[in-house]
Amino acid sequence: MSQHALLSVGAKAWRSIPCLRSELRLDLTLGCGQSFRWRETGEGHWTGVMGGRVWTLTQTEDTLWYHVYSNPGNTALINGQKRKAEVGPQHSEKKLKQVSTVKKEEDELDLDAVSSEQDEKAGTLLRDYFQLDVKLGDLYREWSDADQHFSQTAHIFTGVRMLRQDPVECLFSFICSSNNHISRIQGMVERLCNTLGTPLCKLDDTHYHDFPPLQALADSKVEACLRDLGFGYRARFLQQSAHLIMNSHGPDWLYTLRSAPYLQARDALRTLPGVGLKVADCVCLMSLDKSEAVPVDTHVWQIAKRDYNCAAGHGQKTLTDKLYNEIGDFFRKLWGCYAGWAHSVLFCADLKKFQNLKEVAVKEEKKEKIKRLTNRTKKKTVKKEEEEGE
Repeated sequence: MSQHALLSVGAKAWRSIPCLRSELRLDLTLGCGQSFRWRETGEGHWTGVMGGRVWTLTQTEDTLWYHVYSNPGNTALINGQKRKAEVGPQHSEKKLKQVSTVKKEEDELDLDAVSSEQDEKAGTLLRDYFQLDVKLGDLYREWSDADQHFSQTAHIFTGVRMLRQDPVECLFSFICSSNNHISRIQGMVERLCNTLGTPLCKLDDTHYHDFPPLQALADSKVEACLRDLGFGYRARFLQQSAHLIMNSHGPDWLYTLRSAPYLQARDALRTLPGVGLKVADCVCLMSLDKSEAVPVDTHVWQIAKRDYNCAAGHGQKTLTDKLYNEIGDFFRKLWGCYAGWAHSVLFCADLKKFQNLKEVAVKEEKKEKIKRLTNRTKKKTVKKEEEEGE
């Protein structure tokens, strides 16, 4: 049985690209609810599916390390290109059998037969996924100069980047997010992939599957299947949205929205069943290159009121569309064209799972303060002794 890779066990099977931890922190970026496919499979090691392949990632202070697993019979796609293998569901006794249809694919990614060209493709895919061309340190400085509250948080929560996900995966994952929390969404996405997605590999006791293509999600039998898997009302939204895209727009439609203006792309997404303002903004920000999109939920609304004294919606108990847009505009005016990235830093900082980082930072600050006071006292004592000696 294959096992999850560890850098300490065999570094020869790993590849790397230069990347400072201040520019990317895997634990924060992969664990803050942007993508639901990544799990920590070893200390500091994250395994997940991206680009039709299974990866394990880890990092040192100045390097991002990656391992890509063998995946015979299924060729990777590079962020938006078509898969070689796609699946369509066939329902029988409440289970879906998988049928693969082979399509021609020019770009292959196979690190089992390593070449410089294949290394370059893997590195390119990873850089694109993490948008490493965006200089995060420069943005943090800009946001800190414009926003005192952000500056107080930035030094603790460095390296929070926005992922550039596949739009199909991003859209249908966030349709699952309605009235849900991160761990439950992860479970739903995993069941969706295990049922409708192409099998990729098995590591330890974990089976990894690709995210299902639109054709599979649009099948008329999908709703009943997903209801059996506990998706509830979201099952209908998933199937109907996929069906609408396939019948009215075509399989490449979501990718074309990357070149559309932000509000136009958001409005287009909102025509889909189960897609409101927040889900549309999540998809715009995390897969369609709209860095100004600011997803607003009640959690972000509380941040706006508590930390920024934002007057929008004063006295209101529900988050209306008007209020939603006012809060987004407030943050866009404050942070600029990468407002969605800045918002995600504060969103991450407010998650319960990361509160220990604040506690550690407070303890370190106290230690540093005590150290400074101790040194100051020692200097005064030495100076006094010297004066008395004279």
